[in-house]
Order: sequence, then C-alpha cells, then structure tokens
Amino acid sequence: MVNFLFKNILNLNMLEISLPYLAEETIEEFIRSFIGNKKAVIAISGGIDSALVTMLASRSIKKENIMAFHMPDQENDPQDELDAESLCNELGIKFNVIKLDPFLEPFKKMYQDRMILGNIKARLRMVIIYSIANKENAFVVGSSNKTELLTGYFTKYGDGAADLYPIGDLYKTQVRQLARIVSLPEKFIEKVPTAGLWKGQTDEGELGIKYEILDKILYGIEQFMSDEQISDELKISIDTIKSIRQRIEKTKHKRVLLYIPKLGIRTVGLDFRE
Repeated sequence: MVNFLFKNILNLNMLEISLPYLAEETIEEFIRSFIGNKKAVIAISGGIDSALVTMLASRSIKKENIMAFHMPDQENDPQDELDAESLCNELGIKFNVIKLDPFLEPFKKMYQDRMILGNIKARLRMVIIYSIANKENAFVVGSSNKTELLTGYFTKYGDGAADLYPIGDLYKTQVRQLARIVSLPEKFIEKVPTAGLWKGQTDEGELGIKYEILDKILYGIEQFMSDEQISDELKISIDTIKSIRQRIEKTKHKRVLLYIPKLGIRTVGLDFRE
C-alpha cells in the first residue's frame, strides 16, 4: 500500500516533492506554542533556511522578542550580511553582527585543516548564540532542514544544536516551496546553498549530489522503497542510493542526543521519554 500511494502521489523523476498539508500553519503554531511569551534567538546566515525560519518566527511571536545574530568571519561573503540585515529590517526584527575572527584566531594557529576549522567555526557560533540565550532567558531557534538532518550534514554540537527546529521535517526542496508561499525574497531562494565554512564551499559540492535528486532518494527511503524501486523511478545507479543509505547510517550518532547502556527499568533517551 505504501508504494502504491507513493507512486500515485509522486512521480519521483518528473515532479517535486509536494509540501505537506498545512505546513505553514503547523510550523507557526509550533513556534508559537513552544516559545510563547519568551524570547527567541536565531543565527541568521543570509541563506534560505535561516531566512525562512526568521520570517516564520516573526509571524508567530512578538517581533520584539526575536533577536537575529549574523556571525561571519573574513571568509564569508559580505553580501550575506547585507541580505540578512535587509530581511530583518523588513520584518522589524533586531539585527546583530558578531565577528568570529577574534574567537577563531587561536584555533587557526593550532590547525590548518579546513574541515576541523569549519566545525570549530560552527561550534563557536553555537557557544555565542547559547550564551546570548542564557543571558536573555531565550530559546535558540535552529534552521536545520530534514535533508541536512538525515544526511548528517551539520556540525554536531554546532549548527545542529538548538532548542527547536521549525523546518526540521521539511526537505530542502520543500523549504524552497514554502519560501515562495510566504513570499521570502527571491534572492534567498536563488542563492547557492552553503554553510559558509570556507571560501568556495557549497552544500551540493560537499554532498556530491544535487538537492533535487537527494531529496527524492531520501523521500523514497522514507516511504520504505527498495534501492531497486528508487533506482528505477529516478533512473540513477543503485550505488548512488546505497551511498545515501550508508550516509544516513554513518551519521545516526548526530541525531541521538544520548547513547546510554540500559541498566535500569526506564532509561533516559530510550524508554524514559519526556
């Protein structure tokens, strides 16, 4: 039945993955009920994900309770800061800039590996944003999407750290659809996705696959389709699909908060759930 429904709802090769029913309203109510009258802090990069989350938050809670922080270093595109500031001004949200370079300098003396430094950069942003949340008694609103979460394309305890993830159940292609529905400026939608970890870095370059194809593979996996079924639908090699499954398996530790051996009657994170 699952495969029958899947084939009728979506032709993987010809259509985009459709946006879930009432996605916009559900996300806004989620933010509203989670945060209430408290404050929210958002790390706004200048990309589509954090821009969309900022816009949805502005429609869900009091704008004066939202603080957006842009945290660039010398390798980031200055246009991202201008775009982020422009959006916040348009939404009536306080925009702040904190330069990462002074915090990064000691680590640059220790490491020359750009991957290590990129992860440090993401974790420094987390430390800064959580220190502000601590001071303001606020929630940290994350902007990771479902594609990033499933493939582990985020830094553990870095950009993967937040109190709530409003678009965490939307694939990247669905994020773009919702962005158009809520009239997010087109410049965000058309930007080449990047985590801004080093010059020339792009999401799709690191992942080695276009989001449009990756999302369809992930959606097929979500719908319990076999590698052969997905390969037949998308006309791509089974090896590509297997590599995505392996990536999901390899990065599952990023999606589990606590790994604990079970000794008691109810164990935190396993059967003692909040």
